[in-house]
Amino acid sequence: MQQAFYAIIIIIITVCIYLLMRKLYMKYPAPYLMPLLPSTILIIVVLFCSHFSYQDYMVGGKYIQSFLGPAVVALAYPLYKQRQVLLSNIVPIVSGVVVGLVTALISGFLFAIALGIEHRYILSLVPKSLTTPVAIQVSSGIGGVPSMTVVFVLIAGFTGTILGPVILKWANIQSSLGRGIALGSASHAFGTSKALEYGELTASMSSVSMTLSALLGSVVGPLFVWLLHLS
Repeated sequence: MQQAFYAIIIIIITVCIYLLMRKLYMKYPAPYLMPLLPSTILIIVVLFCSHFSYQDYMVGGKYIQSFLGPAVVALAYPLYKQRQVLLSNIVPIVSGVVVGLVTALISGFLFAIALGIEHRYILSLVPKSLTTPVAIQVSSGIGGVPSMTVVFVLIAGFTGTILGPVILKWANIQSSLGRGIALGSASHAFGTSKALEYGELTASMSSVSMTLSALLGSVVGPLFVWLLHLS
């Protein structure tokens, strides 16, 4: 009974923090104020100040986490509505996702080597641009540390969400197709949440890119590790 009470309190606190940050973002729509980033930071601060461990938080956090899968599946609805656009642009979509995925793998590997990161953390970094449920499975399969992979996925998501719109504006990319592919392949669900601000078509393309990246990444990631003899 006590554990159930803690779980409810944790869920309420988490939801309230997110709603507060969302309200702040609606008033001041700066990239670094996207609800996910300040919400995460604020929750960490609350846990630290209250001397709550991660395990204590996950008593309630695991129920929030369980909605991750259904939330990703829900993105299929705008995808279905834009299915004609998808079918008529299948070649640029697939080629864009492939380029984004390969770029993410190579850039992450080179970045890790340049910083002298340990071998097992390099393996944990490989699936950083895949959506979390898939990234965890890929990391486990190639010998990485799943908990570290989650951290790298979050960093990739936050970075792409914050810097993505700036880069898109600098590169003068105006098409919904281009924006969606870029955000979805680079920042998975985080990028897709940002793509929603550009409209339903952009969000649909981002959802497609995120899904294709997950499917292709589950194959290309292990192959990439094998080719470089990292495993």
